[in-house]
Formats: sequence, C-alpha cells, structure tokens
Amino acid sequence: MLRPWELSLEIDRQSGTAIHKQIAQKIIFDIQSGRFTPGIALPGTRELANKIHVNRKTVIQAYDELVSQGWLVSENKRGTFVSQRILSINYSNQPPELNLQHKVDSPLTAVSPLHSKRSTNDFIHFSDGLPDARLLPIELMARAMRHALNNTARNNKASYGDPRGALILREAILQMLNIERALHAKIDNVCMVRGSQMGVYLIAKTCLKPNQNIVIEQLACPLVREALMSCGANIISVPHDQEGINTDHLAALCAQQKIHAVYVTPNHQMPTAVVMSQNRRDQLLALADRYDFSIIEDDSGYEFNFSKENYFPLASLAKSKRVIYIGSLSKVLAPGFRLGFIVASTEVIERCAKKISIIDRQGDLTTELAIAELLHLGEIKKHLLRTVKIYEKRQNLLRDLLQKEFGHLVAFNRATNGLAIWLETHPSINIHTLIKEAELEKVRFNAGAEYSSGLQPVAAIRLGFANLNEDEIQTGIYRLKKAMLNQQPRLLRA
Repeated sequence: MLRPWELSLEIDRQSGTAIHKQIAQKIIFDIQSGRFTPGIALPGTRELANKIHVNRKTVIQAYDELVSQGWLVSENKRGTFVSQRILSINYSNQPPELNLQHKVDSPLTAVSPLHSKRSTNDFIHFSDGLPDARLLPIELMARAMRHALNNTARNNKASYGDPRGALILREAILQMLNIERALHAKIDNVCMVRGSQMGVYLIAKTCLKPNQNIVIEQLACPLVREALMSCGANIISVPHDQEGINTDHLAALCAQQKIHAVYVTPNHQMPTAVVMSQNRRDQLLALADRYDFSIIEDDSGYEFNFSKENYFPLASLAKSKRVIYIGSLSKVLAPGFRLGFIVASTEVIERCAKKISIIDRQGDLTTELAIAELLHLGEIKKHLLRTVKIYEKRQNLLRDLLQKEFGHLVAFNRATNGLAIWLETHPSINIHTLIKEAELEKVRFNAGAEYSSGLQPVAAIRLGFANLNEDEIQTGIYRLKKAMLNQQPRLLRA
C-alpha cells in the first residue's frame, strides 16, 4: 500500500531505553497527542527500519507490542494502522512509559467513566437544523462535477475568475430569486459567498464601521453574533415574540441612539423558528426609512416552509431598498457544499467583491459550475421537492412524539418553517442537568442558552430533525424522555 507521506521519528541512541521501546513510546505519544488519528496508515516495518536506520526486527517487535495492547491493528496485505477503537486521548506533554507486563496504557482500558458506558458511534444528535446528507443525489452531483472539471481543464479555464462568482451560477441564482422569491434584482446585485455565515461577516466588514450600533434579537445564532463583534460592531439586543422582532422596542431604541443596521431572520427566526408577521415587516421597513439604517436579512433555509402560506422575503417588498439579502444553498444540499449568496446594491456588491479578492481571490469554480448545471437542469428543484416532503414528515413525527411523550412538561410553537423545533421546558427542569442525563442516554441537543447573549439561562432546547430518519427520531425522543425521567420522574409520570 502506497503511503503518501514519510514518517519522521527520532531515536535517542544514547538513551538507556531499548530502541523498540522508544519506537513504541513515541507512537503512543503521537496517538495521544492527536498527531496520529484512528485509521491512519503507519509505514511498513522495512520502510521504517530503513528510515531510522535500525534492524527490521526491532520495528517488528515494537509494532507487535502496540498491536497486542490495542494501539495498532495489522491487516493482512494492507499494512498497519492506528486502531479505530481508541476511545480517549490523553494530552500529556511527555511520552508515556510502556508497560510491557500489565498493559495499563492500552486505549481499551484508559477511558473516562463516561466513555466506558457507551460508544460515541450510536449517539442520536438532534442537530442545530442541519439537512440529511444521505438524501443527496450523489450520481447526479458526481456527473455534474465531472462535467465541470472537464470544462475547466480542457478549455484551460481553471484560473482566476470573477470574485463575485461564476457568471452562469449567478444567473441561475438570480432567476431563482426573481421568480420564486419575488425579488427584482439584476445580475450586478448578486455575489456568491461560501455560505450565509461568510455573507454576514462580509456585510459587517464592508458596510459597518467599528463601534457602530447593530441590533439583533435577544436569541440569535451565536456565530452571527461573533462575526458582528469581530468586525467591531456594538451589539444591541432587543426582545422578540410570536410575531417576530419587537418593533415598538426597536422604535424606542432608535429614538435614543443612532442605529446603523438591524439583523433579522424573518422567515424562520433563529432559533425559535417564528415567522415574522406582515405587520412587523411593514413596521421594520418603515423604521429603516425613518431612522436611516440597513436591514440585514438572513434567509438561509427559506426553502423549508411546510405551511400552505408563502412568506416572501423582506427584500421582495416595495420598500425594501435598504435590505441586504443573504441566502444559502448549503442546507438544500449539505453543509459541506459552501454556497451562499448576497443580494444588495451594486455599490455593496463591489465592496464585497474587493474584500473576497483579499481573502481568497474567488470561490470554488468547479463546484460553482457543477451547481449551476444542476440548477439549470432543474435537478436541484427536484431534490428540494423530494427532501421537503421527507422533512415535513419527520417534523410531524417529532411534534406527535413530543406531545405524546412529554405532555405538559414541554411547549412548542406551531411555526412550520425551518429544520428545527424550539422546545420550551417546564420550570422545574434544570437544562444543565438534563444535558448531562441526556449524554448518558446517548442523545444530544442544543441548549437554549447557546443562543442568548451572555449565555443567560433559557428554559428551552432546540431539536433539529432533518438530519435524522424516522427511526432515529423515535429513538432520540425515547432517550430524551428517559433523561428527563431521571431528573423529574414524578412530573413526567403524572
């Protein structure tokens, strides 16, 4: 088996420690420190022996001992690999002593009490609203990627291009936005970015100056809050309710101090999934005109609307000249496909393009061309229609299970947008304790405090459902119920 890299390993020949022990100790240290990860291939015994100038039998002796202790595995005709069964990492600063008698340093015994009760592979993780990558049309995407590679390589186009993104992709995005989301944009109003998070950062970096005031809702995406703060913005939080951002509170704030921008997620408030009412949308746009501030509308996940009503973006409304619109295809496909877009005035787009040129020159041309092909052929639309049906079914299942299994201990709104449910819990439930109990039951979720400024306590959790199939959702809810039962047995049984 061809190894892509050569292993560097230093041996102290003046040391009183046998060389095979030194080899074993250094490999154990490199595994514990994270240099060698589970599954990585080590060099063959002859190759390593030649590299460090020792007898091959010395390396064989070291490898055999590490295999017997569980650090390495040997596969016939393939080679020697770091064991996949390593369950804990000890970040020590010194190489461990190799115990040849008792094997106390074996990765199968040196595990934490928590890990000793369960494997990390069978966890149910209610994500933060991620899609299910298992639903991707792999063959179609692979074919589109091959076409894109052939196009760029054979035509010598794999060079620097427009930092705003490939023209053919921007045209496809523009058509989608104008037809399906009722925008009235032109091609010079569109800039491709690597996901909505990059879009938020770029807008903050290009449109805001340090110490300018930007308003966000009290509960918001923590990464967005960090992006705005990293650009020097002064963050001001305002309350929100079942209609969205509290525009009365915002109006009072604007009367007291200069507000330069307001960041909102109107079609699926992050994290509560509340849809902003039309009345609040009109009031927000009116306030932007009156007090001269920009609205940053983050609409990543717009596609996942399971209701019968159409909620068009703020950017589609007649008085939307102050709206900077950010969207993404990453949730339509998978987070690994970093494709987002900004729709704004040509002046803002030009500033964003200059900033992109400084950061990474341009996006991933091959991916952009491949996705453009799939958009033009209608394959992205077919995939979306299919996944929306699947996700709606999963959402309904989760709602039914929550109502059946938890009853009065939880409450959730009836908003049907987005890929997660915001679950408010009974005051008697300690979220911090619930997280620990849930960990022992092999289920994870996002606590409400993660979305609060200053991480203040929030009696709620966020359950993403799209990344789990129906069996996984059922298993996860039963485990969550057991974790809650461990904390509040009387209330749950009542």
